[in-house]
Amino acid sequence: MSGKRIVIAGVSTRWGSELARTLQRRSDVGEIIGIDSTPPESDLGGTEFIEVDIRNPVISKILPTLEPDVLVHCGIVWYPEEGRPSRALHDINVIGTLQLLAACEKTPGLEALVVRGSAAIYGSAPGAPAFFTEDMARHYPLVTRFQRDIGELEGYFDNFARRRPDITCCMLRFQVEVGPGLDTPFNRYLNLPVVPTRMGFDPRLQLLHVDDATGALAAATLNPVRGAVNVAPDGAISLSRLLRLCGRTAVGVPPIVVGVINRRISNYLGSADLYRDGELLLRYGRGCDNRRLREEIGYELAFDSEGTARDFARTAHGVQALFPSPHPGSPVRSVPR
Repeated sequence: MSGKRIVIAGVSTRWGSELARTLQRRSDVGEIIGIDSTPPESDLGGTEFIEVDIRNPVISKILPTLEPDVLVHCGIVWYPEEGRPSRALHDINVIGTLQLLAACEKTPGLEALVVRGSAAIYGSAPGAPAFFTEDMARHYPLVTRFQRDIGELEGYFDNFARRRPDITCCMLRFQVEVGPGLDTPFNRYLNLPVVPTRMGFDPRLQLLHVDDATGALAAATLNPVRGAVNVAPDGAISLSRLLRLCGRTAVGVPPIVVGVINRRISNYLGSADLYRDGELLLRYGRGCDNRRLREEIGYELAFDSEGTARDFARTAHGVQALFPSPHPGSPVRSVPR
């Protein structure tokens, strides 16, 4: 894909900005153009920025003029943030994706479409498999609002992929991301001085390191494959072990009051009325198979779940280890950026 023109929708998000900076360091990438409704907070160097809201039908006139070879959609919002309250998430995620796909229909020369989606499509349930493969997404009900939004936009994506077999359409399903400098409700939860957990449950979690999240997105941009791809680390770690590594005190909450406490905690953490997704995850956990990411896209993860937890714990403690952990997948090598 030497010299390809890449357009990043949602370039002002953390992940869009990180992708732009990563691709700029690649000699096999040509021009990079970022689009978003607000300018990026940090300098993106040689990336050209165009201010446009993908929910606006005008995107169908603008995108064809950019003549992209690859379009990367990083504009899906997982939780409320400044300027993007919870009541606006449906419009941003579903309507925005629908308008962007309509614009792709009118863009000649487009070779690949890569979407940064969510593994929340699988949900979290007591009868779920230890590791979801990509073909299992439709086997379980969509029980939360965010799941239904993700399911709806994936439906639009699948329909587009069937109509346009000439375009390689790749849906990336990211697991929960953790790492230094990442400000998300889950990271804030881990940084609480006293962490509430559901009494009687100790979920197994897959924690994706922020470096691997960016590395996998860049790898899929340069080598997209058709269909859904799980972006998840090797292995899993229990919530209790994670909290011990982070030096946090866990307090078991009885089921009879867990709903009230979760609502209050969610408002504090900034997840608003999306707390239900987090509640289920922290009760049952979720695991995803990463074979397609490794074998077809060709991305080798630098961190497994244990290594991600250890790296996060060192940062949370404010100290750096003198020696790297011997645990496989721990941060003993860096991700090419």
